[in-house]
Amino acid sequence: MKKDYSVSTTADKIHRKKLFLRIVKIALLLLLLILSAIYFILYAIYNESSFSISVDKDMLESSIFLTEDGETEAKSRNLYAQASEYMDNISVKWLPEDIDTEAEGSHNGDNYFAYTFYLAHRGSNPINYWYEIDVDDTIRNLDKAIRVMIYHNGVRTIYAKLNEETQTPEEGTKAFFSDNIAVLEERKDFSPGDKDRFTVVVWIEGDDPDCNNDLIGGGIKMHMDITEERLIRN
Repeated sequence: MKKDYSVSTTADKIHRKKLFLRIVKIALLLLLLILSAIYFILYAIYNESSFSISVDKDMLESSIFLTEDGETEAKSRNLYAQASEYMDNISVKWLPEDIDTEAEGSHNGDNYFAYTFYLAHRGSNPINYWYEIDVDDTIRNLDKAIRVMIYHNGVRTIYAKLNEETQTPEEGTKAFFSDNIAVLEERKDFSPGDKDRFTVVVWIEGDDPDCNNDLIGGGIKMHMDITEERLIRN
């Protein structure tokens, strides 16, 4: 009598199909967990605090300190600005004319980030210091159309990446210091008792030739460091 293998073959096919479906379900679950972890990490990075300022974080002693209101005697070496959760592209012409003097601390507006603070010298000798704004991370090359505007004691400078096509500065701007450093400037002869005022403004410049639909969904993370340079007087 001839053996019937059809029942055994069918059972093997059903078993393999169930095994395959189980593997697919496990793989999809693992992928979902990975994507969720990435999402929460990015959410924390880009929403917890979009901008921070630190003074001499590597020095045990410092004669310069940060303050939001310019009056407090508290010696703060770190400040944290309120996040700007969403930005659409705008023009520099749309920013308030009094953006440097309208408020202190965080004063974000529609589609721009703005933060005003002071640097106070409470030491006994003159110093120089450097202020630097670093681009920690960028998504979808958003930094190509970003503008960083700094008012330093009322003097305004706008920084931007070089035009991607011409490799020349965008109109009315000073070029980023490097790919990852937007601003690097020196302040000389900062004397005891002096107080410098800063306003930092960030937006996406709609008139930038590199501002296009490829940037939709992008993001950027930056911070500012201020480093003291001690002077030796004869």
